[in-house]
Amino acid sequence: MSTLPPTTRADYPHVGSVSTRWNDNDRYGHVNNAVYYQYFDSVINEVLIHQGGLDIHRGEVVGFIVRSECDFLAPVAYPGLLEVGVVVRRLGRSSVTYETALLRPGEDRPAAIGRMVHVFVDTATGRPTDIPASIRAVLERLLRPQPGG
Repeated sequence: MSTLPPTTRADYPHVGSVSTRWNDNDRYGHVNNAVYYQYFDSVINEVLIHQGGLDIHRGEVVGFIVRSECDFLAPVAYPGLLEVGVVVRRLGRSSVTYETALLRPGEDRPAAIGRMVHVFVDTATGRPTDIPASIRAVLERLLRPQPGG
C-alpha cells in the first residue's frame, strides 16, 4: 500500500466532469473499481483533444496508456455527477505521467487518486515519438512536479 501525500481539489489545475452510468455500478451498489480508470482516461483525453488538438481518428500521433494505478479511498455510486482533477507530475520527450483525483462536486478530498502514464506513439510506425508541440503546451500548463520526487 502506498503512502499518499495529502491531496485536495486545489492540487489539480484542471477539473473536468463525468457522469456515472447505470452499468457502472456493481452488485455491491457502488461504481466498480475498474470504471474509475475510464473516468480518468476520458477527462485526460478530453483535455488533449479540445485544448491540444489531438486527433484520435486521423492524427499522426496518439497517446497510449502504458501504466495505471489507483488508490480507492471512498466509494461512489450511480446516479451522480463526478469530477476528475488532472495534474501532470512528469513530462518527458514522448511520455507524460498524470495524477488524477476522482472528486464529488463540492468536496475537497478525493474518493480516489490515480496515476497514469501516456506514451505518445507514431500511428504509422507504432514507435514512441516526441509529444507534439500543441499537446506539450497544454501539458506544461498542467505540470506540477511531485514535491520531493
